[in-house]
Amino acid sequence: MSTRLVLFLFAAAALGACRGEEPDVFPEAHRPVAPIISDAFSTEDARDRVGEADAVIAFAGVKPGMSVADIGAGEGYYTVRLSPVVGPRGRVLAQDIDADTRDRLALRVQREGLDNVSVRLGLPADPRLPPASFDRIFLVHMYHEVTEPYAFLWHLVAGLKPGGLVVVVDADRPVERHGMPPAQLDCELGSIGLERVARAPVVGTDSYMAAYRAARPRPRPAAITPCK
Repeated sequence: MSTRLVLFLFAAAALGACRGEEPDVFPEAHRPVAPIISDAFSTEDARDRVGEADAVIAFAGVKPGMSVADIGAGEGYYTVRLSPVVGPRGRVLAQDIDADTRDRLALRVQREGLDNVSVRLGLPADPRLPPASFDRIFLVHMYHEVTEPYAFLWHLVAGLKPGGLVVVVDADRPVERHGMPPAQLDCELGSIGLERVARAPVVGTDSYMAAYRAARPRPRPAAITPCK
């Protein structure tokens, strides 16, 4: 191959790269990120005593036939309670980023015969959801542990069906104490185009639940304005 042809091909490749899409570069979180200390938030009996799951599922408006995602599912407290609510025509995707946790949850799902549940492994910055597939996406006591919140949310929003909701449950306390101040949550989800439509306390706890819908198209990653 002649030197002139090699140079031409190199220049053409460089020009094509320049004309291609810019790489996804997301802003960093300008706040602390809580470390992951366990795959369990609290005992299931304690959570049932205050009616947490029933309250959150009712708040989210989950109905038979819906497709829902439980992100950061851990031991599956919400997964196994969402399964009978959506029923045989619905489906639940339970996702976690820890392979051992995912495997334990898969065994629980198999043991309890939850045929409408699938268990997947996600990435810290990308829950790897199929696009436009879910009526509800749940982030329960886990968002404060997300190391790359803007990349995570940007990918997560793509999994919502039109009219779907992202439902967050977190504690109203500083991130360092494994919580997420509601104003900070509104800002970070708002930066991706999500708008809060409802918020309520989880009675008997220091937690709250909030629901968000896609009010605007996702911005380009480089155009996201991080919250302070």
